[in-house]
Amino acid sequence: MDPSPSLFFGMCTRCSEAVYASEGACQAMGHIFHNTCFTCNVCNKQLCGKPYFTVSGLIYCEDDFLFSGVHPSQEVCNGCGSSISDYVLQACGKSYHPSCFRCVVCRQELEGQTFTVDSDSRVYCVSDYHRVQAPSCAACSKPILPTDGSTESIQVVSSNKYYHIECYSGEVNLI
Repeated sequence: MDPSPSLFFGMCTRCSEAVYASEGACQAMGHIFHNTCFTCNVCNKQLCGKPYFTVSGLIYCEDDFLFSGVHPSQEVCNGCGSSISDYVLQACGKSYHPSCFRCVVCRQELEGQTFTVDSDSRVYCVSDYHRVQAPSCAACSKPILPTDGSTESIQVVSSNKYYHIECYSGEVNLI
């Protein structure tokens, strides 16, 4: 038996066999695949780390999607409700015109930008997400936000309350 067993990721969506880290694995569309199983349905080109498109659950490489007639009937933009006749931006399982994929707060276009989604599937730029979703400090009542240049906030949690580090004045009991 191998002294360092390989990490088990789950079952491959395509072949239904176990996927281990040592075999090469990828995650796409919320599913796990062997790298060798994540392929175009038309030409069998491996797609791990490459652009791909899905239509009715089938996976296509960029060339087959664009040039072999597998385009779906008109996609409808989740942002504006109009049909999409050119470039389709897919995010969070929905289709958008690139100009319609925007932060719900500041309306900044998010194509190619880091974004996050709340529990109701609303899309935010990272800074607005922190401003809107940040917990309030139990001492000063101000939101606990990341410091400038950071994307993570530092907070103290005590008795199910949140505090800025500088606002927390809890006692430490040493045994």
